[in-house]
Amino acid sequence: MRIVAALGGNALLKRGEAQTQAALAANVVQAATVLAELVTAGHSLIVTHGNGPQVGLLALQAAAGPKGSAQPLDSLGAESEGWIGYLLEQELANALPPGMEIATLLTRIEVDASDPAFAAPIKPIGPVYDETTARRMAAERHWAVAPDGAYWRRVVPSPAPVRLLNAASIARLVAANTLVICAGGGGIPVARDAAGKWRGVEAVIDKDAASALLAVQMQADLFLMLTDVDAVYLDYGTASQRPLRQASPDELAAHAFATGSMGPKAAAACRFAKATSRPAAIGSLRDAVGIVAGTNGTRIG
Repeated sequence: MRIVAALGGNALLKRGEAQTQAALAANVVQAATVLAELVTAGHSLIVTHGNGPQVGLLALQAAAGPKGSAQPLDSLGAESEGWIGYLLEQELANALPPGMEIATLLTRIEVDASDPAFAAPIKPIGPVYDETTARRMAAERHWAVAPDGAYWRRVVPSPAPVRLLNAASIARLVAANTLVICAGGGGIPVARDAAGKWRGVEAVIDKDAASALLAVQMQADLFLMLTDVDAVYLDYGTASQRPLRQASPDELAAHAFATGSMGPKAAAACRFAKATSRPAAIGSLRDAVGIVAGTNGTRIG
């Protein structure tokens, strides 16, 4: 079975966890071990991943450098895509039998320069803060900030992905039995300027939206979103929360989920399932094998 497996940012860096290279590396080892089990079971994988914490950290580091050294979000997205892709590729190579071909591909994704998302930042990036600190940093750095669960984070524009510009290259690698890591962090957002030239744009594409588009274009049999919760929950965070184990796209779309966490995953699952009549699934990274088998997580379709 061909599976597009999207690793959520919270699967690579748990909420509240120190944003260190050691923590990221340890989580990548765990992720690679689980993904290797799927490959060993005979599945063909295309892997994507989040980058919210990492791209935000890179932005902070760039801003702290010499005057003029700050980098735009598209460049930081490319940097984080290479960073995390390298770690995943290396640990997958350690976890899989020798000779398995693995390739990390920086992925440019077209967005619409007139997308209304540019006027309404909602995508969380970077470290978490308490509200007081977040509001102070917003005033100092001219950020937009918003709640993210029990914390606050910087938010940036998140336009919808229109087209994967590297789709043909990805397809050729997959056809050659290569495990491809691509569209990391939602890919690198680009748009044509008035002269028709491709230019990077100041935004971060939602990883799940980009992964759903990838899964449709690559004709995946299953679109798998792996995060830090074991299923989609109704009334999450309340005394009446309960897991949703199976739903049609219309049933899932009838429920409201948090914009910065489960909302994008639910929307991406519905988009893939409706476009392909094939299932999407959401659940915990540690349960990936069971989710694929249909015994864990939430299945949509």
